[in-house]
Amino acid sequence: MRDFLPEDVRRREYVIGVIERVYESYGFEPLETPAVENIETLLGKYGDEGNKLIFKILKRGEHEATGQADLALRYDLTVPLARVVAEHQAKLPRLFKRYQIQPVWRADRPARGRFREFYQCDVDSMGSTSPTVEAELCAAVADALTALGFHDFVIRLNHRQLLTSLLNYLAVSPDLHSSALVAVDKLDKVAPDAVKKELCDRGVREDSAASLIQVMQAPMDLSSLRGFDDAGQRAFENLQRIQELTAGTSAGDTIRVDLSLARGLSYYTGAIMEINVANLAGSLGGGGRYDNLIGMFLGQEVPACGFSLGLERILVVMGERGMFPPTLAMTPADVMVAVFDAAGLPHAMRVADTLRRAGLRVLVYPDPDKIGKQIKYADSRGIPFVALLGGNEIAAGTVTVKNLRVQTQQTHEQAAAGAAIKEALQRD
Repeated sequence: MRDFLPEDVRRREYVIGVIERVYESYGFEPLETPAVENIETLLGKYGDEGNKLIFKILKRGEHEATGQADLALRYDLTVPLARVVAEHQAKLPRLFKRYQIQPVWRADRPARGRFREFYQCDVDSMGSTSPTVEAELCAAVADALTALGFHDFVIRLNHRQLLTSLLNYLAVSPDLHSSALVAVDKLDKVAPDAVKKELCDRGVREDSAASLIQVMQAPMDLSSLRGFDDAGQRAFENLQRIQELTAGTSAGDTIRVDLSLARGLSYYTGAIMEINVANLAGSLGGGGRYDNLIGMFLGQEVPACGFSLGLERILVVMGERGMFPPTLAMTPADVMVAVFDAAGLPHAMRVADTLRRAGLRVLVYPDPDKIGKQIKYADSRGIPFVALLGGNEIAAGTVTVKNLRVQTQQTHEQAAAGAAIKEALQRD
C-alpha cells in the first residue's frame, strides 16, 4: 500500500479518464460499491487461493476479544457487483452494462506491478449469454489500451469448459480440476517443470501433468483445435463465434486462443480472456464469463461476463516506456501571481480570481519575498507564467505577465490577461 505524490495522482487520473471515456462510448454506466463487505459475501467465491488473500476485519467493541472477523476489504469488484445486482435487481435494466474503477485489497506478496492495494478498471455486462458480450468487452478494452498508446498487446482467449474437457481427456480427477487450473495458470510466469511439480504436489498423476503441459505449450490456432467431448465441442464453437464477432473490431487482430490460459478464480464458467504485453510477467488485465455468481446471491441465474484492467500495471508499463503525453500537466498551475508587498495582496487575490475565471490554474505566492526568489520558485515547479503586480500595475489596472519558457514579458489589461496567457500556452 503506497502514498501517491502529485505526479502519480495526475498520471493515474489521466489513465482513468481515458478508460472511462472509452467504456462510456460503449454504453457502460458507472457504479461504486463500499470498500468493506460482509465476509460471507467474499468467502468461497475465489477458491482456496483467493480466500487466503482476503484482508479480514476483526469484530469490534465487546466482540473484539473473540478474534473473529465479520467484515473484509473487497478482493475484487466482480463479487460486489453480483451482490448489487441481486439486491437492486428491481431498479436495474434486464440488460445491465456497468463500469467501475475503484481500489481493491489483497494480502499478496508485492512485486513489480503487484501491490496490496490497487485499482481495478472493470467493465461488465449482465443479462445475456450471447458471445456478442465477450466480443464487445474485448473491443472495449482494446480501444482503451490503444487510446493510451499501447500497440503490442495480445488478448489471450480460452474457455473454462474446454479446459474441463481437456482435463477429463487426460484422466485428471474432477475433484482436482480447480486445483490443477490454479497451477496451470502460472505457466506464463514460472518454468514448466515448476508447474509440473506443483500439479503433482496437488495430486495430479505425473503422466497426466506432463501431457497437460505439453498440450498447453504446443503452438496452435483455433482451426487446429476441437473439443474433447460434447461440452468441449460447444466451448470450441463458442470461441469460434467470439473470434468471428471481434473480426471487425479493434480487438480482431489481437486475439489468440491459448489453452494455457486458466484464470485462477473459481467463479468463471465460460470464455476467459487476458491481456498481455511484452516484458511484463503477468497481465494488464483479464476476465471472463461468470453465469453462476449472481445466482449465489439471488437464487436464480443471471448470465454475466466482465473484464478488468489493472490500473497499477498499466501505469508501471506506461512510465517505463515513456508513454504519457508531454502535454499532461505535471505542474500545480499555469500561472503564479507574485506579491510585491503585503499591501498588494488584496489586488493579487482579485487578479488571481480573474485569471481563474478565464479557465487558468492559478497559484498565489503567499509571502512578499524578493521577486527573484518568487520567480525562481515558479520556475522550479514548472509554472510557465508569472503575473507581476507592482504599484504601477495596480494603479493602471494592468498586470505584467512574464513567460518563463521564452524569457519575455508583456503588460496587459487585467481583464485581458487570461486570454493572452491561454493563447501563449497553446502556442508554446
